[in-house]
Amino acid sequence: MYYLDYQSTTPLAPEALEAMLPWLAGPDGEGFANPASQYRAGRAAAAAVEVARDQVAALLPPGGRVYFTSGATEALNWALVCGAQLAPGGLAGSAIEHHAALQRLEDEGARLIPVGADGLVPPPDPAMLPENGLVALMLVNNEVGTIQPVADYAAAAHAKGSLLICDAVQAYGRMAIPEGPDLIAISAHKLHGPKGIGALWVRDGLRLAPWMLGGGQEQNMRSGTVSPALVAGFGAAARLMADRKEADAAHVARLWEVATGMLAGWTINGSTEHRYRGNLNVRREGVNAIRLLSDLREVAFSLGSACGSGSGKTSHVLRAMGLDERATHASIRLGFGRYTSEEELRTALGLINDAAERQLRFAA
Repeated sequence: MYYLDYQSTTPLAPEALEAMLPWLAGPDGEGFANPASQYRAGRAAAAAVEVARDQVAALLPPGGRVYFTSGATEALNWALVCGAQLAPGGLAGSAIEHHAALQRLEDEGARLIPVGADGLVPPPDPAMLPENGLVALMLVNNEVGTIQPVADYAAAAHAKGSLLICDAVQAYGRMAIPEGPDLIAISAHKLHGPKGIGALWVRDGLRLAPWMLGGGQEQNMRSGTVSPALVAGFGAAARLMADRKEADAAHVARLWEVATGMLAGWTINGSTEHRYRGNLNVRREGVNAIRLLSDLREVAFSLGSACGSGSGKTSHVLRAMGLDERATHASIRLGFGRYTSEEELRTALGLINDAAERQLRFAA
């Protein structure tokens, strides 16, 4: 399989797996201990959790605390639900937020900030932002890769006494997270870490309510036994992102050049300037993307967000950008990164182009 779906999930880094294994040890080892236990093995597990917490926090702005969650979906729900208790003045957010945030925004009657054809929100308009409320803005869009002006919106939100929640899932480890957000959601499996672990970063001084009650883990903020293995894998993946930042960025830039060159007959959805270049969302007139996905069993790519791929609905992101139904149905999302070789990419794109040409010839 040629894997081009890095926005959905990324391959687990060998270093992350290696960091996890000691904390999965069976009866012949001590790594299975509960980190809340007070005997030696439990304290060792707790220490590993704190080391990983520091590794994860190192890629986030200073002046905040990392709380581990089951993933970014939980982190965003925590931020939106408990954040609204602190700032009850209403909600606003971009029309292209991930469903984990967008569904609550819509359910609560939030003001949805439109985006242009380039997939970018406009400069902040104070009239669109609530007083003493919440503003949700993702840093890198998961479907088209556009980079949003989070720092500008954070400043505008603060000027109205509101808080800013940032979904940094697709950006974390790949670019600097700007200072300004009050709450930041991240996920390990988007940066070569394990699934089932994410985090919510909470700005110092923000008294967010606990999300889950019970044994008082995570400083009484999110009860439930913490998995040292998942946390250690998250920490190792974060450390590796920091160590490989320049090499990964150069590799992705090269793959972007190859991909855009080979897909010259396709139209890129969204800004090419303000964009993470490991995300290439393209369309070709006359192509049926669903049929293309079905025909190419050996290439893994997507039609948009993996979370909504089974719904049968067209992409809310592409619709918000003004694409009609025909254009959205002709669009595919390609994601690549650290473990994608240039040869693999060229072969996969050749197969995609060939399948698209066959469709167009048949339709003619």
